[in-house]
Amino acid sequence: MELMQAKMPLRGEVKIPGDKSISHRAVMFGALADGTTRVTNFLQGADCLSTISCFRKLGIDIENTQEEIRIHGKGLHGLTAPTEILDTGNSGTTTRLISGILAGQNFTTTLTGDASIQSRPMGRIIKPLSMMGATVESLKENQCAPLQIQGHPLTAIHYQSPVASAQVKSCILLAGLYADGVTSVTEPYLSRNHTELMLSHFGAQVTSEGTTASIAPDPELHGLDISVPGDISSAAYFIVAALLVPGSEVLIKDVGINPTRDGILRVCKAMGADITLLNERTAAGEPVADLLVRHSELHGTVIEGELIPTLIDEIPVLAVLAAYADGTTVIRNAEELKVKESNRLDIMVNSLGAMGCDIEGTDDGMIIRGGKPLHHASIDSHLDHRIAMSFAVAGLVSEGGVEVLRADCVDISYPEFYADLGKLMK
Repeated sequence: MELMQAKMPLRGEVKIPGDKSISHRAVMFGALADGTTRVTNFLQGADCLSTISCFRKLGIDIENTQEEIRIHGKGLHGLTAPTEILDTGNSGTTTRLISGILAGQNFTTTLTGDASIQSRPMGRIIKPLSMMGATVESLKENQCAPLQIQGHPLTAIHYQSPVASAQVKSCILLAGLYADGVTSVTEPYLSRNHTELMLSHFGAQVTSEGTTASIAPDPELHGLDISVPGDISSAAYFIVAALLVPGSEVLIKDVGINPTRDGILRVCKAMGADITLLNERTAAGEPVADLLVRHSELHGTVIEGELIPTLIDEIPVLAVLAAYADGTTVIRNAEELKVKESNRLDIMVNSLGAMGCDIEGTDDGMIIRGGKPLHHASIDSHLDHRIAMSFAVAGLVSEGGVEVLRADCVDISYPEFYADLGKLMK
């Protein structure tokens, strides 16, 4: 797919799809609740559809219409043994979170996914689930999927997680629903807290203190109406595009600005970005706002430490932003990017380097000396949606545009991405 240089400023407004993390959780928690959960602005991407497919195989009636998703929950103990393997597709969120739920069931399940999922580290959930009493086996004995999960009555634990990962934390908390006491997870830094917020709304007893989240077992969960806010990870591409293309002014509607996810806003403002939050409000416990973004002259910054979990998915497009900002940007503590859908650290360093960027990879991040023009290149997405969208944005301001190979992988999280970007260029 060829995306040529933007000839005109980006102008107009865009309403991005629903938050992927929240869409996944709405289906999962609705399945465990009594009664019907109705979800609007659900993300109809491949990852979230994998979650729907898995819970249908676990005996849950889920209606997917254009207007809403209706999940007819059967309560905490209402899932039934699937008659086939659960396929999570490309979704790490589905794989890790559903494992926590399956650990507390009275049946055995086999869980697999695509080639990417079968190479992603699952030892980080196998260990705590095993400590709680579940039997979780990596069928290829490599700490990756496929996994066979034999549920058991679970023992409550206080787990010290070596990584700040919402997927690991959520897996353990969901297993904690089926434990014999209060289950807690302490992280080195606070990761996104959508699980804690949404489970509380469904009726679970969830508490948070510092970087520790705790859950009491066997709650009565009740169906809800949920309006999913726009995904800030998807908004990130329009934020960066508007900041980079001269003369641009873009209004991004209904974006979730949860403080555990808003690191991109903090970093952009630290770099000199003109971003205004309008119409701030709360929906289903999640803070939401419209973002007015104008082209800005930017400078380098340092991205590290507790900021990293709040923008882990946005680092590829922030690397693009840094490539065009004056001065040096340093990204540290981002080694988690090596085990996403692809090794995003290596790909960004090599691909931006191929465009002429002065960029250097490090063990846990990169050093970007920005401010020089970048030129045309053919960039392989490696079937990673965030790589594809990042280089689509890079192409807007590079000399000669960028050819993104295997560009349709954006269907994983944002099927209408190219169409929405095109509308702002007219």
